Amino acid sequence: MPAGRAGQGTNSVQIRQYNQRLVLQRLRRLGQASKADLARAAGLTNSAVGQIVAELEEFGLIEAVGKRHEGQRGQPATLLKINPSGAFGIGVRIDRSRIETVLADLGGRIIAQHTHDLDLPPPDRTLEIVRQDVESLLVLCSPETRRRVTGIGLARPFNLGSWLRLLDLSNVESLRAWDETDFAAALARETSLTVFDENDGTAAAIAELFYGVGHAADDFLYLFIGPCIGGGLALDGDCRRGETDNAGDVAVMPVAPSGLVSAPALAGPTEILLTRASINALIRHLRHHGHGVAGLGDLPGLMARHRDLALEWVEDCARALVGPILAMQALLDVPLVVLDSDLDRAWIDFLIERTDVHLAAAVAESRRPPRLAAGSFGAYAGALGAASLPLFVHFGPRAGLLTGDVSAPLGVREHAFPV
Repeated sequence: MPAGRAGQGTNSVQIRQYNQRLVLQRLRRLGQASKADLARAAGLTNSAVGQIVAELEEFGLIEAVGKRHEGQRGQPATLLKINPSGAFGIGVRIDRSRIETVLADLGGRIIAQHTHDLDLPPPDRTLEIVRQDVESLLVLCSPETRRRVTGIGLARPFNLGSWLRLLDLSNVESLRAWDETDFAAALARETSLTVFDENDGTAAAIAELFYGVGHAADDFLYLFIGPCIGGGLALDGDCRRGETDNAGDVAVMPVAPSGLVSAPALAGPTEILLTRASINALIRHLRHHGHGVAGLGDLPGLMARHRDLALEWVEDCARALVGPILAMQALLDVPLVVLDSDLDRAWIDFLIERTDVHLAAAVAESRRPPRLAAGSFGAYAGALGAASLPLFVHFGPRAGLLTGDVSAPLGVREHAFPV
């Protein structure tokens, strides 16, 4: 039964949908829990949770894993957990230099994937690559798994044809064609699956909220340093999108000019963050010093052999992040910034260390800088974020469910679970 439309108030169906998802979220955070544990964690009555648990078990979304014998009187309580095979999502991450297609389960595990490191082709050629990858993933699925695929999440930078000079990219015409193409609609036609289209930064933030630091934190700014820099904003356990779906788009925030000799010539008194805090800025710096970089796969070896150049970029990147982070904290009062990247974890840890130093020096009197933490998924964040989109739409306890501001047709039996 569909949720009510926006402006109609909250009805019993919407409340039930929200509570089902709330119980799933609490169980995901706890790992294993009894019905009584879930009632306390969700703030619901034991009888309400008992009924919800029965429904979720019927749909195959949760499963019993044993009994709790220690520390209680009477009949041992049954322990429950999320059933990873209860639902699946296909994720497609498109970037200016990579195409990834993955199949992930409800537990956040990537089961299979295809990766293509290449300058992004025109939309029609990319569609053919992705279609073949999706088909090959579905071939791996049993009939029951196929029935539990919730859709395709498409995660990509919006405005792919913009800022090409600043990113030092050459395939200009190919990328500009993307700004005139409804790729999500074309992919839905080719695959006959529902496609959930999202900014790549927000998608990666959803993966972090659903499967990573979101197990303990409802509010954080998420930053992902890929070929460009993407961002997402988690508030009250939901990802905020904004009027144009670009909430958390730190890439276009103004920053002071770079100190690197490889930086592009300025067109004005400031730069934007993507010219400094991005892997493309690192690649540009390496190339400026005569070191060829064919793709992301070359970076680990080059950064190890030319550590001095990599450290120069890290320092410049850390300084560039300070202003946007403090501005976001001043506006939103978020206590946590999660930083992840396609780069190896050791480099992210070092970037966090240097950014912490510069934040401490720049923070205003009577204020403390937000805590910085490494993301949970590294190079897999974008693809897992894409696969998380349909799962989050179907199973995340978004506040809009209570007002009809988001679509939430729980109870439809086209699949093996409420969608």
